[in-house]
Amino acid sequence: MKKQTAMPKQRRGTLPAYKNSKLPSARRVKDLLARMTLEEKVAQMLCIWQQKPETLVDAEGNFDERKARRAFRSGRGLGQVGRPSDAGNGKNARQMAALTNDIQRFFLEHSRLGIPVVFHEECLHGHAAVEGTSFPQPIALGATFNPELVESIFTATAAEARLRGTHQALTPVVDVAREPRWGRVEETYGEDPFLVSRLGIAAVRGFQGDRTFRDKRRVMATLKHFAAHGQPESGMNCAPANVSLRVLRETFLYPFKEALREAGAISVMASYNEIDGVPSHASRWLLRDVLRKEWGFKGFIVSDYRAIRELSHRADTHGHFVAKDAREACALAVKAGVNIELPDPDCYLHLAELVRKGVLKEAQLDELVAPMLFWKFEMGLFDDPYVDPDEAARVVGCDEHRKLALTAAHQAITLLKNENGVAPLDAEKIKTIAVIGPNAHRSLLGGYSGVPKHNITVLDGIREKAGKKITVLYSEGCKITVGGNWNQDEVVASDPEQDRKQIAEAVAVAKQADVIVLALGGNEQTSREAWALNHMGDRTSLDLIGRQDELAQAMVALGKPVIVFLFNGRPLSINYLSQNVPVIYECWYLGQETGRAVADVLFGDFNPGGKLPITVPRSAGHLPAFYNYKPSARRGYLFDDVSPLYAFGYGLSYTSFSISNLRLTKKSIRRGGSTRLLVDVANTGRREGTEVVQLYIRDLVSSVTRPVKELKGFRKVYLKPGESTTVAFEITPDLLSFYDIDMNYTVEPGDFELMAGNSSRDADLKKLILQVKP
Repeated sequence: MKKQTAMPKQRRGTLPAYKNSKLPSARRVKDLLARMTLEEKVAQMLCIWQQKPETLVDAEGNFDERKARRAFRSGRGLGQVGRPSDAGNGKNARQMAALTNDIQRFFLEHSRLGIPVVFHEECLHGHAAVEGTSFPQPIALGATFNPELVESIFTATAAEARLRGTHQALTPVVDVAREPRWGRVEETYGEDPFLVSRLGIAAVRGFQGDRTFRDKRRVMATLKHFAAHGQPESGMNCAPANVSLRVLRETFLYPFKEALREAGAISVMASYNEIDGVPSHASRWLLRDVLRKEWGFKGFIVSDYRAIRELSHRADTHGHFVAKDAREACALAVKAGVNIELPDPDCYLHLAELVRKGVLKEAQLDELVAPMLFWKFEMGLFDDPYVDPDEAARVVGCDEHRKLALTAAHQAITLLKNENGVAPLDAEKIKTIAVIGPNAHRSLLGGYSGVPKHNITVLDGIREKAGKKITVLYSEGCKITVGGNWNQDEVVASDPEQDRKQIAEAVAVAKQADVIVLALGGNEQTSREAWALNHMGDRTSLDLIGRQDELAQAMVALGKPVIVFLFNGRPLSINYLSQNVPVIYECWYLGQETGRAVADVLFGDFNPGGKLPITVPRSAGHLPAFYNYKPSARRGYLFDDVSPLYAFGYGLSYTSFSISNLRLTKKSIRRGGSTRLLVDVANTGRREGTEVVQLYIRDLVSSVTRPVKELKGFRKVYLKPGESTTVAFEITPDLLSFYDIDMNYTVEPGDFELMAGNSSRDADLKKLILQVKP
């Protein structure tokens, strides 16, 4: 074992260097590390979450100093505390701010060196806490194609979380979702690496700002799940990622690399899965060679919850069996470079023992502890660690954030079909609306959600908008599952007989209406993180669950206009609806303002402009269905159409747009040169609205096979009727590069097809050729 370094001498009455706020953080880290014992270093690599009631809080979730003194009597301190917002039955803004202040004060005053803790929280689509503003799920934010909006959302989220005491958000998810059966699709920004990268960058910038953290309104972002988590074998959460090195780099690593390069994300979470037989938490190639050495990452890596244990075996879910026990798992994770184990002390409890036995070196711990201490200094936690409960109560869930949540919900709604202009509804011509369906009058927030101050259902929103002029009737129609709460482990299928009884009741209600609004899709149980064998969320089918198609058939049979709003966490194969219902909107999960956004779009007060961030396949048998496939991959099926039901990038509007006059400022460039693509866009309809102009590129002949098209740019434009504008795309070498036959990232000379339009469908794209010379 390395001999403990002697503590530096200091003059009487002077502060040690690590407590001197005028010194650079790196200098303070060096001084502090030299003063720390092995056990104190280990403590910085541990976290407390579910053990809070045993160690930090009483039955009501308030700080309990007696418990804390007993649990941390050694004075060694602690690295992190997980999710203080969930203490007791959940803390509101003021209560959580007070709690984090109390816990922080304890560790500063009762650990030998006064090292503060980091509080981490889930912030997937808003701070997942009591009173936190709940924005649309990431898959819905993907549909906005609006990085500026995403940055604003996570700026607001960061403020709400930080003012309550949070320092680190376990967000954003920059997994590329190429497997719709996977229950975590809703947590991603979709199937395209470029789109995911742009929105991931925006999210990190929202969370971290300029990374100075001086105003106590920003938090450290955590990119997850590193890596290739979004295309698991068989669509099962945590299953192996069976992808080539070239696909791994170009598709799954790309968003991480870009978010680190352009936005400076401070933390990364390793993924549960394995790549080429090596679990990510044990992969020195992934976490050290690629992330740290090749990309120059200087931040810290957190484990996914209990994932280090899974390097051995975790009975309630699975194991990788690359370690025989917790000790071996600990050693593997440290050697791979995992800085801290989340969420509770487990395998890393063996760190000191492994150092003493010579399995690990203390210098390896120093290397992992240093960046975590660095960011504690950078965030000001040694110097000014406390938050103002009054300010937290003022900002969290405020009206400004509520307006932002509504804006996001508006922009996420994607119009898939509008036959004969049935939508929007004219309030002057309708007397009665029937709002029907299992998602019509329930909370529709999706996974990793808190308890927002406001949560408006579809029915409530339509009733509010209709006022006294229109009668709004309601019937549930059928159930999706019984209960349907995300945290409810057991999934209970609805009873067919009871469903059909409810369908009959819905028919009786709908007969009285002029228009039928159907709220269908999935719920928080039917698409969610499958974190244990008794808590599943992946599926073999993409069809509507239960009797929802029967309900739709009964409504269509009435001969009245039927308008469907879909709420779901993954793409659904809505074949019947697509063929028989005149109006369909894909909403995903719109957050706390769901009902208001739906009503605004239904009555035309907002013109929908969302675009699909992921392909909607015709069936699970059509998977994989992502748009950026290889030339030989979609040759055709016997007895079925190979095309998707709805393509990536697709989405209609209440107005119409033309995209024309593609031209290049230079039609030919050298391989290291650049040019500009110009595209004219015009609103040719009668309503103001937005269009997303999408740029796709294909290298026509190359040393290795290339996708038929790849998104390489997009611009969202707002135009009034008759208005037009020109959109410019810079065509730079990075947009033309790929990993060639020798795995060099380069631009190969030749012809490139540039495509611009309003979806990935060939029919929606205009094309021209760019020549790249040697």
